[in-house]
Amino acid sequence: MPDPADIELRDLTAGYERHPAVHHVSLRWRRGDLAAVVGPNGAGKSTLLKCVAGRLRPMRGRVTGVSPHQVAYLPQISEVDRSFPVTVAELVSMGLWHELGVWRRPTLVQRQRVQQAIEAVGLQGFERRTLDTLSGGQFQRALFARLMLQDAPVVLLDEPFTGVDTRTLEDLVCVLQRWHEAGRTVIAVLHDVALVRAVFPTTTLLARELVAHGPTQAVLTEANLLRARRLQEAFDEQAELCDVSEPNAAEESSHAHRH
Repeated sequence: MPDPADIELRDLTAGYERHPAVHHVSLRWRRGDLAAVVGPNGAGKSTLLKCVAGRLRPMRGRVTGVSPHQVAYLPQISEVDRSFPVTVAELVSMGLWHELGVWRRPTLVQRQRVQQAIEAVGLQGFERRTLDTLSGGQFQRALFARLMLQDAPVVLLDEPFTGVDTRTLEDLVCVLQRWHEAGRTVIAVLHDVALVRAVFPTTTLLARELVAHGPTQAVLTEANLLRARRLQEAFDEQAELCDVSEPNAAEESSHAHRH
């Protein structure tokens, strides 16, 4: 599998049923970045991530530098069906799908890799437990173990720490840091600004449009956070797809209302 280049968004507009959730976003993540995407509720963060993952087709613009087969994608935990009757070991084994296909059974070596991934996230002893018996933190650990086996150069995570306890948070942050140290590009949608400042060198601040992108300390200023809140409050949820590409400074305040 070839390594990805830098991931670039070029004038990206994306949403649902001609109602854009993000507008005219242009930015670049460098190969090997450990990056956070933050912003107010409803800012379009998950929509942006789905476009990068290849799960959602942009309305306009494009994503370059990565293809879907290079991505390990973790959606919000609320989007994952925990009622499906599989065990922890079976769920984690699904990370080998790109190697096994539909019908092949795991080899001894692959079963060992499954066990190693389970142990790496602290779930040894839970292999035969079904998903509906797990706590939120245990379930998220199992999903991280599955991501490990996908062995993708790009890892995309949508609110990966929602509903987890402090110990699980610390353990999973260590997993992210190991991925980063191995040269993977890791991009996570997060709400905890303090965690972002402590862990993530690069941050994208979004409020339906790009507010700021770059080194975390330069992005997460009080002025930028205030601007993001004001932009988000101004957006019309029912606005149609617009034709504006690059508003000038004089038009910026009305740009949000026209969207």
